[in-house]
Amino acid sequence: MPEPAGVEANARLTSSAAVLLLVLLAAEGATIPAVNSLLRPHVFIGFALIPPVALKVASTGYRFVRYYTGAPAYRQKGPPAAFLRLLGPLVIVSTAVLLASGVALLFVHGPWQQRSLTIHKASFILWFAAMTVHVIGHLFETVRVAPRDWSARRPVRVRGGALRRFALATSVVAGGLLGTWSLGHLGTWLSGR
Repeated sequence: MPEPAGVEANARLTSSAAVLLLVLLAAEGATIPAVNSLLRPHVFIGFALIPPVALKVASTGYRFVRYYTGAPAYRQKGPPAAFLRLLGPLVIVSTAVLLASGVALLFVHGPWQQRSLTIHKASFILWFAAMTVHVIGHLFETVRVAPRDWSARRPVRVRGGALRRFALATSVVAGGLLGTWSLGHLGTWLSGR
């Protein structure tokens, strides 16, 4: 695949993954006001988010590596705005801490469970602030690029569309399996509370 097409392919995958994550995050957010009564869906969706998040980080990381190793097409496209580049590590770290502390809640007991819950809640606040700015900063590009692999009237065909759709579908299926698996461990967490 020629370099400019690779840049476009990467942008399409990143934007499509972003849309998928926005839908899942909206569903997860809807459980928060009544998290005690909606704990099962909260945990399921939280675990289901892990594969799509990994896909988005991998796709964004690929662009980062290609840009900073001097790939001409990626250099020509240019980096995101400076503020968004500075915010990127905070988005990734806060997302990792939020997801890891949520996973830890199912497996730790005693005082570690309360510590994990405190970390989970605190990291959510930091993550929410960083993610809000991140989403707003990339919103127009995402709205413009994400539909390109899904629309019947694609403005420009870029090889690999089926593979990108497969990667997204695979992340959804893997997330569903992981979410289902997590529910089998929920009883342990509840008994530890």
